[in-house]
Amino acid sequence: MQNFYCKEGVIMKKRLLAALMAGAMALSMTACGGSSSGEETQGSGDDSTATAGSYEVGVVQLVQHEALDAATQGFKDKLEELIQADGGTVDIQVNNASGDSANCTTIANDYISSGVDLIMANGTAALQAAQAGTVDIPILGTSITDYGTALGIDDWTGTTGTNISGTTDLAPLDGQAEMLQELFPDAANVGLLFCSAEPNSRYQIDTIKPILEGMGYTCTEYAFTDSNDVASVAQNAASNSDVIYIPTDNTAASCTEAIANVVIPAGVPVIAGEQGICSGCGVATLSIDYYELGEITAEMAYEILVNDANPGEMEVQSAPNFTEMYNAANAETLGVTIPEGYEAIEG
Repeated sequence: MQNFYCKEGVIMKKRLLAALMAGAMALSMTACGGSSSGEETQGSGDDSTATAGSYEVGVVQLVQHEALDAATQGFKDKLEELIQADGGTVDIQVNNASGDSANCTTIANDYISSGVDLIMANGTAALQAAQAGTVDIPILGTSITDYGTALGIDDWTGTTGTNISGTTDLAPLDGQAEMLQELFPDAANVGLLFCSAEPNSRYQIDTIKPILEGMGYTCTEYAFTDSNDVASVAQNAASNSDVIYIPTDNTAASCTEAIANVVIPAGVPVIAGEQGICSGCGVATLSIDYYELGEITAEMAYEILVNDANPGEMEVQSAPNFTEMYNAANAETLGVTIPEGYEAIEG
């Protein structure tokens, strides 16, 4: 796990050192005068001239699990690639809040106090903490299902008009409902298992429930408050459901083993909102690629840092691809036949 705190003193020392080095380099170039080598004295019109500078970026990640980890890594890899290709440097610090919203606030405020150039908030609570802390530093969210819900914007139009933008991990909920119907047409009772403390999970449940009911299923909500009651609530859901649906839910994603230990012995299959949950306790999912989502977020960060794009005018971006995936081991154990065209989850 990454260090919990971003040390302000370390950042200031790094910036002072960078300034001293830049000054020394400028003096050296002045002393040397113009070089007689044409290769070293190309004009400012040269396409190779760097446009990127030096940047400090802070990442606050709500919790460690497969999906959020992939989004953070995709963001880090892509932003470093883009900045370095443009001749600049970027220091990306990653801190994990261990699923605690209070920790998100502490980390976000530490970044704000140290004067980072941009904050990437991975997870709804992380985004809300950054939003509460600053209206000046650009903020990009990722792994956010619905920005209107997360930010308290009633008339959501796709842009915030503030210092915030980002990417959404919302997969087509109607497509997930159709997947459930395709795999389990004879099921009667669908359990909706989610964390009541996560507003984006509530949004997904409120959206998919009427779709499933319109297909003829009887839907019952089973909400846990945190990781402490996941197993007991999952047991209740498994005892009263033919199939369970779990949305993109950070608490569930962190507790897939506990859920699997209940639903697999009970013989109850799970349709999951994303790949990480499916790989832990599900049989199938219609999922995005979270690494790719992180890369898209990095491209937005590049535009903000290098080209002075206004995050408030940048539309929230969605993942371009959705893939039907399945957990081969769980499907075999539960006797679920997977149609052709589904991609097996590796690992």
